[in-house]
Amino acid sequence: MTSMHRREFVATTLGGAAALALPRGGGLRRADAHVEVLLDEPIGTIAPEVYGHFTEHLGGVIYDGIWVGEDSKIPNIGGMRTALVDAFRRIRPSVVRWPGGCFADSYDWRDGVGPRNERPVRTNFWASDPGLSKVASGPAKYEPNAFGTTEFARFCRAVGAAPYLAANVRSLPATVFNQWLEYCNAPAGTTTWGDRRAATGDRDPYRVRFWGVGNEAWGCGGNFTPEEYAEEFRRFTAWSVPQFDVPLAFVASGPNGRDVDWTRRLFKSLYSNSERRHLFGLSVHYYTSGSPTAFAEGDALSFNSDDFYDLLTRASQHTHLSIRGVADTVLRTGAMPDHPHPAATSG
Repeated sequence: MTSMHRREFVATTLGGAAALALPRGGGLRRADAHVEVLLDEPIGTIAPEVYGHFTEHLGGVIYDGIWVGEDSKIPNIGGMRTALVDAFRRIRPSVVRWPGGCFADSYDWRDGVGPRNERPVRTNFWASDPGLSKVASGPAKYEPNAFGTTEFARFCRAVGAAPYLAANVRSLPATVFNQWLEYCNAPAGTTTWGDRRAATGDRDPYRVRFWGVGNEAWGCGGNFTPEEYAEEFRRFTAWSVPQFDVPLAFVASGPNGRDVDWTRRLFKSLYSNSERRHLFGLSVHYYTSGSPTAFAEGDALSFNSDDFYDLLTRASQHTHLSIRGVADTVLRTGAMPDHPHPAATSG
């Protein structure tokens, strides 16, 4: 049997299928075609970061979800719910994204460091959401900042995941972003923020590699146009970002749903500048649900097999459209990330 590479196999198969589709009597001879299944030929490696997880200060996700506090009667590991930590260890997540989501777009990371009894209480981004209208005052409406960068880093360490932080582009300047990098990655004894981290008991840097530059820039992240957001992305990632020997991976805000135009215009604008070193990935966002009844009733578990396959189909379509937008941009402008990951973790 004659062996061939995967691309040759695809080309041959498609060519044969096209010939077989010709109508009889059309004056062309029907081609013979056959299929060879090459079991041992490697195709490629899927980046494990694609299979990450996401958490946000929304409802009871953080407080009573991840964080119960050291003094809670609920079994915990340093304030983190033991049952959740154990479950995550079994899942073995590659990365976990935090603090949002839309919450990140109003979050000041400096509120969530230092002694917990000295941390300020802020209005939660979601405080005015209609779904919380009947919720009593508490973390869902007024953020206590008990769970901050240190607690998140310890959670990631406990479950064996890499931390993935979403920076606030909507309401904080790039300087504050740089300081967050210092807090996470600067060796103790080198900077004030590195020493502040060490004072919490974490002398070793967190070595955070993955950084989302903003979140949902088309919506709650600033209502930017692709061109406006591209300008912010370049400004936040240009030149002066401290490295601390960590290979930083900056992830841009991708489209909302099937908006291929966002991807195309974003890449074109990003690469209109000659500095093309900083884009690692694109975070694509797509929201859907199973049964319309379950969605209306707020029950995430009320779906059947048909609903589940519908979800998988929509996800497949979304991934195809997102990658198509990237590919189309590459063909039109020659723009391509140094480390292309067109379907990075979404939130």
